Amino acid sequence: MEPEVRFSVRSRIRSFGFAIAGIRTFIRREHNARIHLAATVAVIIAAIVARVSVAEAGALTIVVALVWITEILNTCIERMADLITPDQDPQIKFIKDIAAAAVLIAAITAVVTGLLIFIPKIL
Repeated sequence: MEPEVRFSVRSRIRSFGFAIAGIRTFIRREHNARIHLAATVAVIIAAIVARVSVAEAGALTIVVALVWITEILNTCIERMADLITPDQDPQIKFIKDIAAAAVLIAAITAVVTGLLIFIPKIL
């Protein structure tokens, strides 16, 4: 059994630093992250211009976060799978395809949500 580690504000702050470093690395190394960043900035600008309501802004925030989270997890799964075996493997392909499908579903959900919010404002 592991010994109990005391709570430390310093270690919690350091853990936020690690998370921020992870986001920076993700954006620097992954092409899809830069696409998501551009889309996120576009959604924020569109939301400001369209003067979305608080509820609409909340919905946009949730779906944008959903896309980011699934893309980050997909990248982790792909990298771990490549560490397990760099060779072509049908099981690894299945895992990677399913993880990519999660990102696609999140992105489609975000697009539909955006359309539901922005189309009535354009019309």
